[in-house]
Amino acid sequence: MNNKAGYFSLRQKTGLYSGLPLFFLILLLPKPAALSPEAYKVLAVAFLMAFWWITEAIPIPATALIPIAAFPLLGIMPVKKLASSYGHHYIFLFMGGFFIARAMQKWNLHERIALFIISLAGISPKRLIWGLMCATAFLSMWISDTATTMMIMPIGLAIILHAEKMFNKENNPEMQWDENFPTATMLSIAYASLIGGIATLVGTPPNIVFASNIQILFPDAPDIGFMQWMMVGLPLTIIFLPITWYFITHIALPIKLAELPGGKEVIHDQIKKLGKMSKGEKWTLAIFIFTALGWVFRKNLNLGFLTIPGWSNLLGIEKMVHDSTVAILAALLLFFIPVDIKKKEFVLDWHWAKDISWGILILFGGGIALAKGVQTTGLAKWVGEGISAASNFPVIMIILSVCLLMTFMTEITSNTAVSTIFMPILAATAVAASINPLLLMAPAAISASCAFMLPAATPPNAIVFSTGHITMPQMVRTGIGLNFLGAFLITLIIYFIAIPIFGIVLGELPTWTMQ
Repeated sequence: MNNKAGYFSLRQKTGLYSGLPLFFLILLLPKPAALSPEAYKVLAVAFLMAFWWITEAIPIPATALIPIAAFPLLGIMPVKKLASSYGHHYIFLFMGGFFIARAMQKWNLHERIALFIISLAGISPKRLIWGLMCATAFLSMWISDTATTMMIMPIGLAIILHAEKMFNKENNPEMQWDENFPTATMLSIAYASLIGGIATLVGTPPNIVFASNIQILFPDAPDIGFMQWMMVGLPLTIIFLPITWYFITHIALPIKLAELPGGKEVIHDQIKKLGKMSKGEKWTLAIFIFTALGWVFRKNLNLGFLTIPGWSNLLGIEKMVHDSTVAILAALLLFFIPVDIKKKEFVLDWHWAKDISWGILILFGGGIALAKGVQTTGLAKWVGEGISAASNFPVIMIILSVCLLMTFMTEITSNTAVSTIFMPILAATAVAASINPLLLMAPAAISASCAFMLPAATPPNAIVFSTGHITMPQMVRTGIGLNFLGAFLITLIIYFIAIPIFGIVLGELPTWTMQ
């Protein structure tokens, strides 16, 4: 999505020069009779934010700051009430996850985990690709998909370069090279990073956008906790990952190589370079495990035949703590535990920590602020009533339509931005159509992470495309098939797994209706 420094595209120029005039034009137009003045002003601000997010006229995080300036100036909401949106506890949940990811990068723990998983998969071309996908997906559950792709891509490139050398016609004239192998390898890394991020609440920004919007738009709704989301997201990842592997290696880019000479040596050499686990790696791994367990077992875990009491319930503080509490506690431990006290070296220091994605955190805050404005002014209710005709269609068809809409919208703009724009709209639509909001909002969040078709759709796509091993037609042809597969699978997962997990009753609105 990002352009090269010094280059301003026609799309960006269009957004920059026409965004504000259109914003003021909306404000000057007669408002609908059923809409309050404040709600109409929020509609104008929402349009400006959506327009600038899509065109990227100014940096995406900068656009997210618009509410904190525009809402008070337009008399929509006081700044004291609004500013809390940028310090929402879900933002600190993601911040803690970012700090853990930086510690893993500092000590190269991510690389050791990836190589270990790849070594288990085997060395045939198809199995190597499967190993790369498993490693990528696992890391992407905890680290941003962009960072994960950047970590795994060099390993994939090393395998490709070694394979090309082994299949050199001058050295081995009898061996025939498979042109699909490097393309399939690079695409598999990008796609696995997107699919892996679906599994956990901290895996990708749209998941947090969904969870925070539920709480803002429906104040009485229960929190969407880490384990609750994982019970929906992880099965989808487990199902979607092997289907994607098969689709890439057998249908879209069939791999004909039976074996990859020297592939085992490449992985062995990479592992050998890492050496033994350092003290910093061990501490990071311990804190990573502690954090994951803290998230999973925070609340009572009902397995049907058995209920495992959550640690917050046992301590009597279940209403005091959140998954963000665990994340920040883990981050503090990273800063607190010394690796070499004489050198003043700790598991994580600010030199490494300061480079987390602050822009993403600001973007979350802007989305929460916008959702708050949409909810408190009655705009969400008005929008929902306007498109209440959705109730005339079967629920499963509505879910599939949402999945397809979000998937293809994400091909042209940031998945976080498009999630932020659509969550309040989908919530209002669901209420007006007497559908549980989770049935529309959850698949929208997941689908926002499933843009496989264009290099500009997501950073992982752009990263692997930049290697030169993928052509645009190859990515479009492979990606469009996965876009439709993803929408279909998400619909099934929501309908058959999310409904019982979230306690949804079809045809009934929950007691925590939109206020």
